[in-house]
Amino acid sequence: MKKTVGTADRVIRIVIAAVAIVLAFVVGASSAWGIILFIVAAVMVVTGSSAYCPLYSMAKINTLGHANKSHASR
Repeated sequence: MKKTVGTADRVIRIVIAAVAIVLAFVVGASSAWGIILFIVAAVMVVTGSSAYCPLYSMAKINTLGHANKSHASR
């Protein structure tokens, strides 16, 4: 798997995950919205920590930046 998620994007995903977890507890952790928010948080943590997003790969999006693109294509 080639990395497709840059540093800024990774930080944003981790922040979104944290906010989603807090909101899940606010709306009720066992409610439908709470479960959906936990799933969103899990996806954000996995894609943020692995620096790989399958949707980015399918859409040919790469947020690594110019310097890292040449390294990632090797």
